[in-house]
Amino acid sequence: MFFLHQVHSLWRRISFKTEKLTWCVCSRRCLTSLLRAEQRRGAGDKQVTKKGQKDRPSCQPVLDLFDQQYSQELGDLWASARSVLLDPRSWQYGVMLNRFTAVTDITQNLQSQGFSRFLPQTDVSSLNQTGKDSPLSPHCFSKCPPDDSSPQRVSASPALGRDLQPDPSLSLPRPSLQCYIHPHPLRFPSQAHRPGQLKQYYLLNAASLLPVLALQVRDGEKVLDLCSAPGGKALAVMQCATPELLCCNEPDPHRRDWLAKTLESYVPHSLHSKVMVSAQDGQRFQSEDVTYDKVLVDAPCSNDRSWLYSSSAQQGVQRLKERARLPALQAQLLRSALSVVRPGGLVVYSTCTLSSSENYAVVETVLKDFPDAEPEDLWEEIAIPLSEHFVFRPSHPSYGQTSHQPSLLPQNSDVSSYPNRLGILVVPQPGRTWGPMFLSRIRRRM
Repeated sequence: MFFLHQVHSLWRRISFKTEKLTWCVCSRRCLTSLLRAEQRRGAGDKQVTKKGQKDRPSCQPVLDLFDQQYSQELGDLWASARSVLLDPRSWQYGVMLNRFTAVTDITQNLQSQGFSRFLPQTDVSSLNQTGKDSPLSPHCFSKCPPDDSSPQRVSASPALGRDLQPDPSLSLPRPSLQCYIHPHPLRFPSQAHRPGQLKQYYLLNAASLLPVLALQVRDGEKVLDLCSAPGGKALAVMQCATPELLCCNEPDPHRRDWLAKTLESYVPHSLHSKVMVSAQDGQRFQSEDVTYDKVLVDAPCSNDRSWLYSSSAQQGVQRLKERARLPALQAQLLRSALSVVRPGGLVVYSTCTLSSSENYAVVETVLKDFPDAEPEDLWEEIAIPLSEHFVFRPSHPSYGQTSHQPSLLPQNSDVSSYPNRLGILVVPQPGRTWGPMFLSRIRRRM
């Protein structure tokens, strides 16, 4: 009993210190201590953790359908992608820094742990000073009441961003999307939400930043995030530029609360006049007073990572029944986006599934209804510069039944002949476990 009492007392002290460290705005010393403590604790519990994760069963009906569909659509890439999806211990995590907070100590600690940036420190909004959208250089760089559909300003504590001037233009740090990744599945400790304080970083699948990069947001633009919750891509937009307006739309009330909390945790009070939360049905989004320069449609989809671990076979079967209805929903969301973007503006459509019926097929279907909309090739702009970190392939059916792998071509290969104008796909692979992530960019002609 005395021994158990000692263990219990020690555990309470460790839990209290860990919680205290997690909730504080970490100095370099405290964050390093937390990381080392977690690593030591992880090493001691290695067998327990791995056993628990290994015993986490996949949903067999979902896996069976994936095997049938993706072996045809991805060819030889599916076997290795399958092994990654079935091994959560191999999944990598990205750390996106919040430019509205002091992050020097965080940066130093990330680097000391072996994290590195997959994008260089660049003023994203200044990449295209000529006013023309240009490719990234490889060297430079998922229901509101019927009477509550109008946009709402983000409500937050006045203490948020209290270290900033009231006028955002006088004091905002330079836009720079900073995300750190690790070659191994090392997860940085998360930070808890604290009213009145901004978080310093956001943990995410680094592939989810690619649609935001493709959107090419610049300072002073009006941006719509049509399916915004939980808010990670909206935060990435704010790291890239300071838009005149960022409208974050989410019809589901619970997800909208999640979105609002995310924005409160990362966006300073001085910018709340530029960020709005809307509760409209994205399929029929109305914008009488605003025409948007850029629209992001991160559509609800059959999320491969989460669906593969459905809580029961019954839930998996139900999800697969719903899957057949998703392309119609996704197509209507994309049509809605193209209806509210200005002539010459950009729409980016993205999902986190490998399914071709929810990806290129949706884009192809919608383009038939919009003769003034033109898809843009993202291969040279996104895939080639970032091929060191992500495994890409054009998302097109002509490559689904062969062993040819365009994602493994050397960077100097001629890719213009590949039919990848409808979009590109990030396929999880060993050592580069990011994705799935599909993205397609469409421009409304002038």
